Amino acid sequence: MRQLGNVFSKGKCLISFVTAGDPDLETTRSLVLALEAGGVDIIELGVPFSDPQADGPVIQAAGQRALKAGTTLSKVLDLAGSMKGDVKAPLVL
Repeated sequence: MRQLGNVFSKGKCLISFVTAGDPDLETTRSLVLALEAGGVDIIELGVPFSDPQADGPVIQAAGQRALKAGTTLSKVLDLAGSMKGDVKAPLVL
């Protein structure tokens, strides 16, 4: 993976957000790979939690679906770690 500083050093960059685990972690993996293939510089994996007061209704609903699917912080970290060799774009939580 590239370091965040290297990405920002080129000036402008595109950062995308995905709620991890919505609808499942395999779909999240596919989305991350597709985003990178599409040119995204940094990918944020949103970790779902039970009280997302600061998020809007769309992200709240995605988080609830992910939680119902069994997504946990540990599983999101495992997913991110398992993608280390497959994704060059930095993954941030």
